[in-house]
Amino acid sequence: MGSLFVELARQASANARREVEAYTREIPEFGFLDKDARARAETLEHALWLRRRTIELSPDSSPLTDDDLGHIASMGELRAGAGMSLDARQRVLRLHTALMLREINEATDAQRGGGVEELMRMVQWFAPQGERGIGAYCQGFVRVLRRRLRYAEQVALLTRSLLNGDPLSVELASVVEIELAECWVVTVFRMPVRPAADRFLDSEIETLVKSHQVPVMWGPAGGDGSGELIALVPLNSGTAGAESVPPHATPDFLPELAPGHLPELVRDFARAIGRPCAVGTATAPPPELADALARARRISRAAPLRPASARLRSHTLADVFVELAAADVPCVDAWLRDVARRLDSGPDLLVTLDAYYRHDMHRGATATALNVHTRTLDYRLRRVRDLTGIDPGSTRGVRTLSAAVTRRLSGAWR
Repeated sequence: MGSLFVELARQASANARREVEAYTREIPEFGFLDKDARARAETLEHALWLRRRTIELSPDSSPLTDDDLGHIASMGELRAGAGMSLDARQRVLRLHTALMLREINEATDAQRGGGVEELMRMVQWFAPQGERGIGAYCQGFVRVLRRRLRYAEQVALLTRSLLNGDPLSVELASVVEIELAECWVVTVFRMPVRPAADRFLDSEIETLVKSHQVPVMWGPAGGDGSGELIALVPLNSGTAGAESVPPHATPDFLPELAPGHLPELVRDFARAIGRPCAVGTATAPPPELADALARARRISRAAPLRPASARLRSHTLADVFVELAAADVPCVDAWLRDVARRLDSGPDLLVTLDAYYRHDMHRGATATALNVHTRTLDYRLRRVRDLTGIDPGSTRGVRTLSAAVTRRLSGAWR
């Protein structure tokens, strides 16, 4: 055994104690170790065992054995059984990895620059075997979750782990039988009033999850009673139009990349929710899902609220970039609000403009959608021009009035 490994063996006990102390100091859920001597001893024993196995196996580049992986998995089961949260589990894995790398670095420094070959051997062993060890820990953790949690709760954990970039997502996906994708469309259903806890609704959502094969979870409730449902819709390279996408294109500005079944999925989930929704989407690969969720949330807040019907659709950044920009400039938003307020005195002017722009200003299609005669439609459009001084069919009208209508329908000006 080389001098680097001898140094690591000499420091193993001290390093294991330092790891346990770091857990109790930096992870609140491990505070119980200061009061539970038996649990502390077990944690210390595992930390020491892992270091000794590392020192035994890495000099010859020997992999972790099945028994080793089983032991690591048993620790994952133990932590899950004790109620450890996903966040704490992820912090444990990060902290353990950081400490092991620090210990290797300290042992190398103690050799005063020597042992480069040993260091390279250790690093080459540590990366793949560390990944196998994390996988085993996750497998043990998930085994307990599978026994203790309902299917819907397991799916919610999968959704959360994907959004957080948690490696546990691989194990959870296999448990709930949902295939992981190389890219996802993060879809946020925003509702002004979150549905109350209801077993029928949970059952219906569960049925849709299995039917559409999408991870889903409820988002945090808003202080005003609002709520959101978050779905991750897979977007694979085989999606129509993907092959013609120019390099470095931003997916959120390419609506043709949306999965073909997305409109059906949106309507199905909205009907299950049973109340008006605004739907925002943002597309990203797995490492960028947290940022995509933030974008989808913003888009959903700018998108119009609509009942669950054929008119409800998802919105991308390209659909509401004007409204998002207006919301960030108070004086512009106040001006649009004043324009929208002038429409209140007319007969159904807001609804008329909404239909007019949704049908690309086609008079016949708009009149049919509103169930009125085209002469009635023309009268209403003239009334809009009289009240606002803006012709709805002009370039200025499209830019100004469509933004004012969307901002009003989004519920932003309550």
